[in-house]
Amino acid sequence: ASRCPAGIFQYAKKLFLSRRAGRAQALEFIRKNAANALSMANLIVGLSSILCSLNRQYHCSCWLLLLGFLLDLADGAVARQLNACSALGEPQGQRWAGVAGRQPPLTHSPPAGAKLDDFADFTSFGLATALLLQPCSMLDGLLAIAYVLAVFARLCFFSSGIPFTYRGLPCPYASSLLASTFLLTGGHVTLLRIAAIAMVLFMVDRGFYPHDKVLESQSWKKAIYAGGIAAVLFSPTTVAPIYYLAWSVSYIIFPFAIWSCKA
Repeated sequence: ASRCPAGIFQYAKKLFLSRRAGRAQALEFIRKNAANALSMANLIVGLSSILCSLNRQYHCSCWLLLLGFLLDLADGAVARQLNACSALGEPQGQRWAGVAGRQPPLTHSPPAGAKLDDFADFTSFGLATALLLQPCSMLDGLLAIAYVLAVFARLCFFSSGIPFTYRGLPCPYASSLLASTFLLTGGHVTLLRIAAIAMVLFMVDRGFYPHDKVLESQSWKKAIYAGGIAAVLFSPTTVAPIYYLAWSVSYIIFPFAIWSCKA
């Protein structure tokens, strides 16, 4: 009879410890994959934007790209704050400077394989954004291809080697500018092509741009991000494009004066 209470106690203790271990494993899983979840959301947004453009629902495509812009900024911030790992096991917070949204120590080399967030960025800010140009002729198609190649080169090959600094315009800002321009002009093809050519030149340029740690910087930058969320979800259809256009243009024209971590 004395063994029964002891057996129940041991069973209860094992059950309690197993539940604690299971809870800890669940929390660790969430920590490691929170950034990946945001990257996956960005990828889904990009694929949805492509489908909208293929069905000539360009306005929906633009709104999805603005949402992807916000997801990309949050992805990098979450990865760095949680020291999370990418899909292939490398800490995302230590990504190399040539990849949008990450800045590693100088001792780290570029990752060997494709990463989930890189593929999401290429899908949303490369393929999906290029379809906004509505390529119908050979010249239009060449411009769309040039835009996609510029994004590809920007993501894969441009490394500044300087902490907290990009070389070449990060593609999310180019995408945000084009999507905002489309919404404000009603899809004026000529203006879109001019803007796309300018964005290609900015992306392949060897100029420097600051690391956009919007969610890890001054309070007013966090307020800008919160305003971006409110603009997409709650503002009239004309307010959000103006907001994102001003945000993108300010980063392109005054990168270090306004958006540097020291600004």
